[in-house]
Amino acid sequence: MKAQELPAKDFSGTSDPFVKIYLLPDKKHKLETKVKRKNLNPHWNETFLFEGFPYEKVVQRVLYLQVLDYDRFSRNDPIGEVSIPLNKVDLTQMQTFWKDLKPCSDGSGSRGELLLSLCYNPSANSIIVNIIKARNLKAMDIGGTSDPYVKVWLMYKDKRVEKKKTVTMKRNLNPIFNESFAFDVPTEKLRETTIVITVMDKDRLSRNDVIGKVGARQAGVCPHKTQEGRWASTGPGPGRGGHIGSVPAPSGLLRMRRLDVWC
Repeated sequence: MKAQELPAKDFSGTSDPFVKIYLLPDKKHKLETKVKRKNLNPHWNETFLFEGFPYEKVVQRVLYLQVLDYDRFSRNDPIGEVSIPLNKVDLTQMQTFWKDLKPCSDGSGSRGELLLSLCYNPSANSIIVNIIKARNLKAMDIGGTSDPYVKVWLMYKDKRVEKKKTVTMKRNLNPIFNESFAFDVPTEKLRETTIVITVMDKDRLSRNDVIGKVGARQAGVCPHKTQEGRWASTGPGPGRGGHIGSVPAPSGLLRMRRLDVWC
């Protein structure tokens, strides 16, 4: 099994792909390939065996392959999926064929939008992140609302360095935060620095839910200029995860990068 020209899911411009394998409709038992680090054209060369299926039962199944990007810090990002009804394949012969990946079908619907601004001040060697407000956030609680707050991570070479967060806005799908955070970043480190902004739903009784996420990476320095507040739209996602999409910043400022949704 191999893949070609996979999309880059990481801020470093690459992906760490692996494949989950199911024989539907059974979703309890799955097999997985190894993770191929920083590889958009992975070749797994692995063999998997499903045992205990007579031929007349196998042809009633669907071989489902889901390609994901491994992520150490959050849920794995989906890259795409393939479904192969086995009644349309000659199982008496070994066959090799290419299949186009389709977007993952798990989850749908908008996760909302986040209004933020970014500025780098080279004289102070600092990045200023302004979390302004959000609108139309996805309701994560049973009562049809959310208790949102925002986490801001400073990352250098894809490693976490420093975290800051806003206050929690109780039962509010259109919260106004108006909070600013400063991170000390020397100019020479700026090109390998990433800001990851995650909108969370606070939960007292269980683990906090991820509403959505957006990332920003340096795209040149424009001294003392601030990106205007811009709405970053969230994409559809599953019940406990999702990615917020984004719009490009003006030339010379921190640029927001669009991310695909999670399955």
